Amino acid sequence: MDLEFIFETNVINITLLLGGLIYLLSGALKESLAERQQKILGAIQESEERLDEAVKRLNEGETQLAQAQIVIDSIKEEAAKTAVQVKSGVLTDGKAEIERLTANAKSQISTIEAKVRKQVSDYVVALALKRITLRLEGKLTENVQQQIIDRNISKLNE
Repeated sequence: MDLEFIFETNVINITLLLGGLIYLLSGALKESLAERQQKILGAIQESEERLDEAVKRLNEGETQLAQAQIVIDSIKEEAAKTAVQVKSGVLTDGKAEIERLTANAKSQISTIEAKVRKQVSDYVVALALKRITLRLEGKLTENVQQQIIDRNISKLNE
């Protein structure tokens, strides 16, 4: 019975000790758990705020990217149009320059051709006159000279 008594008293002591510890530590434990819960809730709230901010920035970035893409497409389109206009202008100017140079060359060729023809004609006339003069000097009598003069005068009267 003594053993039972000691056993019962130890069990009671342990129960009392545990009850006292739980009673004394429960406030500190509750406070610690509440503090920890507040920290966790604060961290969750901060993370949600950062997530919302990141989503907001992502949406702004996507909007800016879309706007930039529109501007880039517009610039590319304008550059293509400008390139076509410049190419067309260069080709038109080139054709006009070629036509001008061709006309100028033709004009110069015509002028040179006319000069050469005149020089050849003058040379042929001078040569013919020289030959005729040489032939006539020996063959022309006064009678023949008079006939030539009369014929030319009659042609002038006609």
